[in-house]
Order: sequence, then C-alpha cells, then structure tokens
Amino acid sequence: MTMCLLIADRLYLCVRRLGLALALSAGLLGGAAVQAQGGAGSGAGAGGVPPVMLGASKEFLSSYKLGPGDVLTIRVFGEDDLSREKIRLTDTGSLFLPGVGEIVVLGKTLGEVERLAVERLKGRILVNPQVSVFVEEYRPFFINGMVDRPGGYPFQPGLTVRKAAALAGGFKERASMKKIFLISATDPQQRPVNVDLNAPVLPGDIVTVEESFF
Repeated sequence: MTMCLLIADRLYLCVRRLGLALALSAGLLGGAAVQAQGGAGSGAGAGGVPPVMLGASKEFLSSYKLGPGDVLTIRVFGEDDLSREKIRLTDTGSLFLPGVGEIVVLGKTLGEVERLAVERLKGRILVNPQVSVFVEEYRPFFINGMVDRPGGYPFQPGLTVRKAAALAGGFKERASMKKIFLISATDPQQRPVNVDLNAPVLPGDIVTVEESFF
C-alpha cells in the first residue's frame, strides 16, 4: 500500500511538472508571436516588421520622408485584396491602392501615408480600416571621390559618413578628412555642406570625399 502511494505521488509530481513546462512554453511562444506582429504605425497587428526597419529608431521612422526609389508595403488588416506588397516609388511619388486609386506619398512620413489610406478607405469600403505602412527597402545613398569603390549603396539605419566610407571599401590614402561634403536629398537647392566623419547620412544623400594635396 505504501509503495502504491509513493508511485502515485511521483506520478502526480511528474504530471504537474510537465503541465508547468507546457504552460511556460506556450507563454513564451505566445509572447514571441505578439512581438513579431508589432508594426510601425496604426496597424501594428497587421504583420511583421521588415528587417530593414528593425534597426531604425522611433525618431527616424516618425520623421523619415519618402522619396523616389523607396520600396513600400501597405497592409490593410484582414483585407489582402486591398493590400500592396513591395511597391517601388517612382519620381512622381505616387502609387495605386486598390479601392482607393492613385495617392501621392512623395515627401510624406509613414504615419501620414497610413492616415491618408485610412481616410480614403473609411466609409467608402471599410467601416474601421487598420493600415500599416512599412519600408521594405530604402533608396540608396551615394558616395564618390577618394574611396575604393565609389557608387550607390543600400541605406542602413544609423549610417554615418564613416560607415558609408567603410561600405565603399574605405578611404584612399590621399583622402582628405577635412574636405568631405554632403548633399542632402531633402535640400531643394542641393548645396554641398562640409561635414565630419560622424555626420549622419540619409537615403538619397550624396557624399563626396575630396583629395588631400598636402
């Protein structure tokens, strides 16, 4: 009788431990699923965030203005027919959204595009649309002059002149650290500004490293 009780106690303990392990596992998986569904804007549950946006700060994402060459994904939660995947913006900065038509997004932030899409969809097609806008790929930046491999390169959040030069193979021996100029993509006059190695580089910017003669 004592042996039977001992076996029963051990069995109960094993079952209890197994139940706790399964509950913990389910909790961890559930938490990961919720985290993976986080979005950049109003439709946070509409899908995963593209890798290119994961390293970007909230300040950058909220202030970044879209331009030609950016690749966007627009998701309308629960409405695959109204969503668009990987649309590359042209010089006109406009795109076609099913059920809405042509919308101009050039110079707008992701939040502004989300609100614009919601305004167009609400009442006409959906009662309470949830829209998320993601950048799948930023337009490239350009670096030329005294670097090993001048040209255009994919933008990375947190990019500086120093990092941009590293992506281009590094500075040449006669590169001048005092004559580095940056033309901002957002400057309508396209004026070159003298910058240092820690200056931020944004999508569409042009960096020129001049030669040192001394």
